[in-house]
Amino acid sequence: MTKDSRDLPGTLPAFPEAAWFDPIEEMIRDRVRGFIENLVEAELDDALGRSRYQRAGTANVASSTAGYRHGRRARQLLGSFGAVTIEVPRARLNDAEGTSREWRSEALPRYARMTRQVEALIAGTYLSGTNTRRVRRALGALFKGAVGKDVVSRTWRKVQTQAWCRRSLADEDVVRLILDGTVVRVRLDGKATSISLLVALGIRRDGQKVLLAVRNMGGESEAAWRGLLDDLVSRGLQVPSFVIVDGAAGLEKAVGLVWPEALVQRCTVHKHRNLLAHAPERLHEEISTDYNDMIYAGTAKEVEARRKSFIRKWRLKCRAVADSLEEAGDRLFTFTQWRSARTTNAVERLHEEFKRRIKTQTVLPSAETAAMLFWALLASGQITMRKVDGWQTLAEEPTLQCIDLAA
Repeated sequence: MTKDSRDLPGTLPAFPEAAWFDPIEEMIRDRVRGFIENLVEAELDDALGRSRYQRAGTANVASSTAGYRHGRRARQLLGSFGAVTIEVPRARLNDAEGTSREWRSEALPRYARMTRQVEALIAGTYLSGTNTRRVRRALGALFKGAVGKDVVSRTWRKVQTQAWCRRSLADEDVVRLILDGTVVRVRLDGKATSISLLVALGIRRDGQKVLLAVRNMGGESEAAWRGLLDDLVSRGLQVPSFVIVDGAAGLEKAVGLVWPEALVQRCTVHKHRNLLAHAPERLHEEISTDYNDMIYAGTAKEVEARRKSFIRKWRLKCRAVADSLEEAGDRLFTFTQWRSARTTNAVERLHEEFKRRIKTQTVLPSAETAAMLFWALLASGQITMRKVDGWQTLAEEPTLQCIDLAA
């Protein structure tokens, strides 16, 4: 039994062929084919100094020849107009020393099989949250099956450049830095493996967020974070006045070694999760209420008073919760100058969007692909980052509030 054509990817539904014939599309495709061929012919005429049937020594043509034509070859080109077959002229050009070389068209590069607009369309469809097979099916009707899974993969590889992760940061006026890690599944040595991507997000003085680095350093240890921070320094990043971290011990140590003078803020959301993990579920609502009353108090004095009250209460009710809060120390309360500086939510939101986009791909091809997706989603506008709240005060010098941590 033959396979139903409706099940084949990249094919149109099984209706009479005449129902799908569009004279407008066919006419446009023929016009485009002729336009491309004329464009390449004109480029070759200019290189040779004469048109196709003119000879050296005739009127308006120099006696010495710059080269000669030698046939034509067929080329397949995929554009937004669809797939067309064009005839490309071949020629050899003579140089000053008398040797000849094959002529190459600049308008139609040697190995180009599709226009840049099609490459952008394929990459954009892939970044919108689908995998290579689904891109093929989504664009099948437009390109009549000319875009396969391998074409999507090759197009995506063109986007993958590490230049963005090596660019100079000397001109980036970053005053605040958010550091966090996220876990993704990639294929390593033929097996699905979870890896940690370390993300550095900067906040400029005008409040705009900018992605500085996304790297796979083998984990979230002190050495891994130290390697990322040293790379930022080597690329010219100035010492940030305020650094927000997720509370990992290795990260805090690395920041202290690289920028000992920078103020460090422990993420209050991460600490909230830690507190809940130390208590039974029936106490979670009460812990959250007490914790939020403390964190979102209006002044440093109110924060101090509510912190003492929190510790006294939970030492009696659930000591592990009080101990977890004390473990954070004074770095949990550095935020009192800026409300938007309490958490690493800016990076967390980026992580969420990233994972939502790759939901169709349970395992990414490599760690490099995972890192590049972060950049590409931002560069293509698939993910946008707004300015931080209260950015008008970022120009002010941060001051550490004096909070008495003795409860």
